[in-house]
Amino acid sequence: MRTRFADHADFLTIYIKEAHPEDEWQMGVNEDEGVCYMQPTTLAERVAIAGDFVRETDFEIPLVVDGMDNAAEMAFAAWPERLYVIGEDGRVAYKGGMGPMDFDPDELESWLEQRFP
Repeated sequence: MRTRFADHADFLTIYIKEAHPEDEWQMGVNEDEGVCYMQPTTLAERVAIAGDFVRETDFEIPLVVDGMDNAAEMAFAAWPERLYVIGEDGRVAYKGGMGPMDFDPDELESWLEQRFP
């Protein structure tokens, strides 16, 4: 999707607080995949976990890290995951459903296709 719409949109991921840290609500799938972290208590810890994610997944979309005040997560109601498009006017143009149940990249792709055929 990023490659397909590169002429029309910039893509950015904001790494927010851990959804399933070991010290809160660890999921079996995290243990199976070796993704086991405590909830970071410092920005340096959060940045380190985000770096691990980028390295382990070969993630190519630019990634920034939410501050420890969780300002981005709260502003976008983004926990645990959510997709947004911010228009050129700085306003929300598309707001996807909250993950994991309503996290739908295909819906976002359809939305982009309608605007940029």
